[in-house]
This record gives sequence, C-alpha cells and structure tokens, in this order.
Amino acid sequence: MSPRLKLRDIAFFERPVQFARPFRFGAVTINATPQLFVRAEIEVEGRGTAVGASAELLVPKWFDKRPELSPAQTVDGLRRSLQIARGLYLARSGFQTAFDLHASCIGAQVATCAKKNIPALVASYGPAEIDKAILDALLRAMGTNFFDGMAANIAGIDARLSPDLSERDIGAFLSGRVPLERVAIRHTVGLDDTVEGEGGVADPRENAGARYFKLKLSGDPAADAARLARIGKELTTLGRDYKVTLDANEQYANLAALQALMDRLDHDATLRPIATRLLYVEQPMPRDITRQSPLGALAARGFIIDEADDSYDAFPAARALGYRGISSKSCKGLYKSIVNATRAAKWSAEGETFFVTAEDLTCQAGLAVQHDLALGAFIGVTHAERNGHHYVDGFGETPAAEAAAFAAAHPDLYADAGQGIRLSIHDGDLLTGSLHTAGFATAVHPDWSALRPLEQPLQEQLA
Repeated sequence: MSPRLKLRDIAFFERPVQFARPFRFGAVTINATPQLFVRAEIEVEGRGTAVGASAELLVPKWFDKRPELSPAQTVDGLRRSLQIARGLYLARSGFQTAFDLHASCIGAQVATCAKKNIPALVASYGPAEIDKAILDALLRAMGTNFFDGMAANIAGIDARLSPDLSERDIGAFLSGRVPLERVAIRHTVGLDDTVEGEGGVADPRENAGARYFKLKLSGDPAADAARLARIGKELTTLGRDYKVTLDANEQYANLAALQALMDRLDHDATLRPIATRLLYVEQPMPRDITRQSPLGALAARGFIIDEADDSYDAFPAARALGYRGISSKSCKGLYKSIVNATRAAKWSAEGETFFVTAEDLTCQAGLAVQHDLALGAFIGVTHAERNGHHYVDGFGETPAAEAAAFAAAHPDLYADAGQGIRLSIHDGDLLTGSLHTAGFATAVHPDWSALRPLEQPLQEQLA
C-alpha cells in the first residue's frame, strides 16, 4: 500500500534569474525571468510531518504563445495557475496518496483555468510544481530516495487518468526501472546563438563536450536550411560522433511548410551532416494545427510533440496522427511523464517504436535540474536537453552559501573550476549518483529567507 498523506500548507516564492546570453526560441527572446520555488508541508499517516520543495523558471511565451499577450502577461498566467492549484489542493481533506491528490484536482484545475481563459498547458504548471514538492516531502518522511520510492510506487500512481493502460502496465513499468547512472546533455543552439568560431557550436567551452545537439528552427524553410547547413559544417569539425534533434517550437505554419524543410533535408548535400544524424523533429506546428494535421508520409522522419502535450490523452492522440514520441518535462507533470513512458514501452513491445525524450526550458542548477534529471534517468531517457548551464551563469543570483550547500551535497553534479559553482559535465554527461538521497533527488533545500514571496498576478490586482 502506498503511504497516505494530508496536505498542511503550500507556499510560493520567487527569485530573479538573469541570463548570461539571450535565449531565442520560437517568437521570443529571454534575457531574464523569475524562478519559482514551492514549499509544501505534509503530514504522512503514522510518520509525522515533512517539508518538500520544488523549483522551475516562470518562462514567458512558451506555455502560452498567444500573440495578444505580452511576455509578462504569460508569466502572470503561470502565477495564476499556481494560485488556483493551491486552493484546490488545500481544499482536499483527509489522508490520501500523492497521486490521489493529483488525480482529484487536475480535472478541476483545467476546468477552472479554462473559465479564466488560461490554456490547458498553463493550467498543468501549478499542479506539476506542487506535486514535485509534495513528493519530495513524502520521500523524506519515508526515508527513501526517488528511484527506490518510485519503483515501489510510493505515490500510488494508477490508471484512472489513462484508461488505455491497466494498473498492471503501470506497476510493471515502475518496478522494472533501473535508473541510469549517466545522462548525456543535449546542447541547445538557440536562434541567436553564435554558429561559427569562438563561442560557436564547435567551441568546447560552449558545448561542454556534448555529443547531442538540439537545433532551434524559425519556421522559414529556406532560412532554417541555410542555418542548418552552417551548423552542420561546424559540427563535422568536432572529431567525434554526434546526433541532432530539431525543435521548431510551433513555428512551422502547416504541413506544406514542414514538407519544404524535409525535402531540403532529403536532397540538399550541404545538409547531409544534419540529415544523416537527425533523431527526431520536435513540435513543428502550432498545437491547435497539430491536432488537426495527420503527418502522413512525413511520419517516417520521427516527430514528437511537446507544447501540444497538455493532457493525459495527448500522446495517444498524437500517435494516431503519426507522431512517435513525446517530451518529458517535469514542469508539465512528472506523473504524466511516467504514464507516457509506460505507454511508449507498451506500444513498442507490440512491434512499432515509440519513445519519450527529455527536454527542459532552462532547468536551473539546484532543485529544478536535479528533479528533471532524476525523472529522466528513472524513465530511461539517455540524453536530455540542458539549457541552464549555457544560458545562465552557474547558480545565478542564488546566495553563495546556498550554492555551496548544493555543491557539497552533490559533488558529482557541481564544481567550481575558478568561475563559481557550475553544473559539472563529465565527457558530455551528467552523473546521477548523488541523486540517490532521501527526498526527491536533493539533499538540500533553498534558503527560504533569501527568497521573496511570489508576485501577485497583475490581472488579479486589476480585478
């Protein structure tokens, strides 16, 4: 039996994060944005109380790309999602499993947000962050680590939100997990990043020895092809094998535009360094167009959804359209990632190949990167996008004592090579050994006194 808990309190905080370089993806360029922190206090039946924590950037114009909204308004939407979720979670009384709490609130969360004109992907953010903090507290109360706890289904995950699966499917997947000891980083080349020369994609000081590269697309087939040719030329100088993925962040208007890029990849000799090493293409079209557009012959390329992953039934729906994969992001919900990984394993066992990838928006050093890394290592993702070390200077504005505490507790993940404490990358890989600690992959919590309370959304203030 999974342990039962009662939620006592949820508190939200934030901290500013300045980027070391602009990060341009889709139609937005980010130079700074706040990082959210969640503190959850629970009472575990027969075990007393425990406190858990989670963290994630409040990323503008990714969860909600509606053109009529400013970047600041889309960040406010995430704050509103958090506040709505807090009310729903705290309204639940009595002892229940962690997944009971999630499953009993997620439907009301999406419905309440919809009434306030908040899209489903934004709606999922609040529960995703609260769930991580609750799980951290639960694992601490039970004195076990994330990998062992999840293999034993400590959260009580069942099939009520995924009727295409059985309880046996989920239980067998969880109990069969052998967490990866290393996860390779996938180095992002943003649309404003340097391609050639110093600071370019082949500069080892920039790519940290990566063997995997994620290349952002603009949605213009000709411009993208020309830039990919330049990137491919640089990557051939690495002197090691490499693989690439492409990410359009919903910028391709329709199947015709996407087909134009694929035709170039098939026939342009200057694109061979990319085309022959391409693993998959991520979220090429806007999420609403995606749902209406079967891939047809394009499906042979291997496409995945990311921004279109806004519900528990998104992966089966995408499969019917020809998509082979889906991204795991802890900011979209760790339980949904596990359910989707169960699906990919089950479907692949039936003869076709389906997969889950690991992407991040820029998981920052500390809680966010450790949670996301542990989740990927648990479900078996061998390489993951890691943007925080590239676009942010180490721990950023985290107090030095807090950064030092993380480095002392997780010496395989962080090191100071003379420029401050940074993510430690070993031959292109991150190591997961120190994540086997009681709690959700962290022995350390942030310095709560150094954080400011979550800002009130402007829309609510005006209302």
